[in-house]
Amino acid sequence: MLETNDINQYYGGSHTLRGTSITVPEGSCTCIMGRNGVGKTTLLRAIMGLVPLRSGSIRFGGLELAGKNVSERARAGIGYVPQGRDIFADLTVEENLQIGVLGRRSGGGGIPELVFRLFPVLKTMLRRRGGDLSGGQQQQLAIGRALALEPKCVILDEPTEGIQPSIVHELGDVIRKLYTEEKVSVLLVEQKLPFARRVAERFFLMDRGAVVAKGTMGELTDDLVTRHLTV
Repeated sequence: MLETNDINQYYGGSHTLRGTSITVPEGSCTCIMGRNGVGKTTLLRAIMGLVPLRSGSIRFGGLELAGKNVSERARAGIGYVPQGRDIFADLTVEENLQIGVLGRRSGGGGIPELVFRLFPVLKTMLRRRGGDLSGGQQQQLAIGRALALEPKCVILDEPTEGIQPSIVHELGDVIRKLYTEEKVSVLLVEQKLPFARRVAERFFLMDRGAVVAKGTMGELTDDLVTRHLTV
């Protein structure tokens, strides 16, 4: 469903993505892994059109995304939850979710019931300001905002960062439900290996902007972990 093919990206003279190619099959969860600074977040930002490509192709459901802006990619059916969440602290929970609704292809409608089914706490906090929520609640709101788009694919950049363990476990359950029950594909960047093993079906390992290994999670060997993930 989502595919990058030989994409190259530069920050000034720094070659940050080097012929990077990944695939995210429909109705699956794929995890991008690697040490800090290897290009994982840049890859997600490139997919969303937040950084320019020098060359290569990004296709989603047969649609070429290269050259399209962020709004067009969202309307194509991609929800994005950036590292750090980026919720609107001064807006209410409901207003944050409505921003996601406005990004839909249809450009309107109500907040999908799926958001409250996966995150019931948000329904009880609709009038609260986003900035008054705990870190875990803000992450749920950020994911809920992405789901308000009614996306076919959700991109999550380190969703467990700074989150208490109980919420981390809940987020894992939500991610699994998204692709197993709701058939929403998930592309995940994650540093916590146990979490990645629990929720993802497939992995890509990155080093210096390039994919150096890939496979099913069962093929993520101790040797690969030592060579590419251990600090």
